[in-house]
Amino acid sequence: MHVAYIHQHFSTTKGATGTRSYEMSKRLIRAGHRVTMICGEYHAGDQVASSGRRVDELEVDGIHVLRVSEPYANRMSFARRVLAFGRFARTATTLVKNLDADLVFATSTPLTVGIPGMKGARHLRVPFVFEVRDLWPELAIALGVIKNPLLKWYTRRLERNIYHAARHVIALAPGIKEGIRRTGYPAEQVTMIPNSCDLDLFSPSDDKSLDGRFGADGDFRLIFAGAHGLANGLDAVLDAAAVLKRRGVTGIRFVFIGDGGQKPRLVQRTKDEGLNDLVLWLDPIPKTQFAQILPRMHVGLMVLKNVPAFYYGTSPNKFFDFLAAGLPILNNYPGWLGGLIEQHQCGVVVPPDDPVAFADAVLNLREKQDELPAMGRRARQLGETKFSRDTLGAQFVAVLEKVQRDYAC
Repeated sequence: MHVAYIHQHFSTTKGATGTRSYEMSKRLIRAGHRVTMICGEYHAGDQVASSGRRVDELEVDGIHVLRVSEPYANRMSFARRVLAFGRFARTATTLVKNLDADLVFATSTPLTVGIPGMKGARHLRVPFVFEVRDLWPELAIALGVIKNPLLKWYTRRLERNIYHAARHVIALAPGIKEGIRRTGYPAEQVTMIPNSCDLDLFSPSDDKSLDGRFGADGDFRLIFAGAHGLANGLDAVLDAAAVLKRRGVTGIRFVFIGDGGQKPRLVQRTKDEGLNDLVLWLDPIPKTQFAQILPRMHVGLMVLKNVPAFYYGTSPNKFFDFLAAGLPILNNYPGWLGGLIEQHQCGVVVPPDDPVAFADAVLNLREKQDELPAMGRRARQLGETKFSRDTLGAQFVAVLEKVQRDYAC
């Protein structure tokens, strides 16, 4: 089977972003299939030099990559992002139509990758499978990013059309699966395959020593890694840091690794409020290097803006990296992941929008450091038993094989 795989933000482990599409593609290839990846230029991705052509053709670990010269960065304005999405979708549609694919697979975000997915599959007369990483436009509307009534109508209509053009939909979280079902799409044609743990890449470590980029020796380090955008709600961490500063607390470091539209403002707030002794801001780090750094932290931070749609509707890469690295997790919102943390006793969940509770939890974790290794072991065990990349990757391959097989019959 030849799979046309569309992911605008594709990256390997050389990049500083999620690698789900790379890992799933490798598993398709191991199962005897061919993969053509159609992607764009993502600032947190591999950063392979562009030839100057509209489309570059590459071979990456057995994956045939068609990379569209359409730059995208988390710091772009909403209007500039929409422009990048539209331009990529148009070029990707042409590329898909010229392939000899047996199945077309597209993974959001953005939602617009579904356009070349459904149009390409219809042109080739092959099945289309769509993967939903975030409920869009629901989350954008909830965050106030999309306010125009006409744009709300259009994006909701586009969402429904893409779902109903697909033979099967893969959801990454229980809330996403429910959101897809609410559009009228058949529940039996939706499979939940969450993000996964790269258990070979990340290994737990009792050694917590790091170089000076991450603070002084002996600091208690809590890490947030990923996008620094509106949805991430990182002011919640700075609010907690401000509480700790007022109490005169020292020896704690909140380490932020990543980039995004909110980062310049957050960095400036840190300076304005004199939080530099508690907060560190670092640029994105390639995943292979990140895998060496993460296990040396003390606690992983799961932080999101307090939006109810997030509670059961996200599947953040960082959560699964924390599990793989055997890191206890401090989570500041209820829902699916919070429930897993509490059920498996691998961290602490605090109420949203409560900086005092957040600060108290940080201090409690530092005071009870002797309990953290056991939390970390339970985190790793959860990753091994429920979220292994190999196990979920095999499920992914099986879904695509069944859809193509049923279509051919």
